[in-house]
Amino acid sequence: MTMLRVATWNINSLRLRLPLVERLVAALDPDVICLQETKVPDELFPDAAPGAFGYPHVARRGMKGYNGVAVLSRVPLVPLDGPDWCERGDCRHVGVALSTPAGPVALHDFYVPAGGDEPDPAANPKFAHKLAFVAEVTNWFAARQPARCILVGDLNIAPMEHDVWSHKQLLTVVCHTPVEVAAMEAWMRTGFVDAMRHFVPAEQKLYTWWSYRNQDWKQANRGRRLDHVWVSRDLAPGLRSSTVLTEARDWPRTSDHVPVCVELDV
Repeated sequence: MTMLRVATWNINSLRLRLPLVERLVAALDPDVICLQETKVPDELFPDAAPGAFGYPHVARRGMKGYNGVAVLSRVPLVPLDGPDWCERGDCRHVGVALSTPAGPVALHDFYVPAGGDEPDPAANPKFAHKLAFVAEVTNWFAARQPARCILVGDLNIAPMEHDVWSHKQLLTVVCHTPVEVAAMEAWMRTGFVDAMRHFVPAEQKLYTWWSYRNQDWKQANRGRRLDHVWVSRDLAPGLRSSTVLTEARDWPRTSDHVPVCVELDV
């Protein structure tokens, strides 16, 4: 068995917040860092930085101004081919195979569309795209029956009652609507275990995002759990710990998301 520590963070602009990656490393010491919303095209990616931080192996897919995902790793990796989800070419997923002594581990880093403000796919094309994206990904994993697989990212859905600050008030708010929750549950049923909730009971509040609109985010604590780590069922017995780095929400010029880190034996 090899212990692997995987962190995920919607960094909300890698070039703007590159120094904060060093703080993440100091706080969590992950073997692999998965980023979302890097907002940097591949030709402008800061290629020297990950190696300087101790992460010489990099896979990334980026575009100008929007979206973008990247995997920074101490562990050798091989990029995996994947679909062009919804034929958008919008850089919302990167997959890699991590090399471990027990064999490769597939790692998928996702940035699911946010879905806009109106939870009606007929009236809101962004919400329709979100549902179509999750359905397409679900079908893709269902056809493959994931094994030795880790899935992370900003999935932009808070599925459980205590994944949001007010279940009742957010039932009609995009990220917590019943149709989104059902879609996420179907995706997870393709063969995954919720690694964070493996450690934190469903009746306990668990958040990873606090809006910039709340100046005193800690006092208001109107959070949502939008960031997730899932593992395939065969890896679930190896889960060791899960950490939400809440202190990162107070870092200077930080993201409105905070990093999540899961440790497991693979």
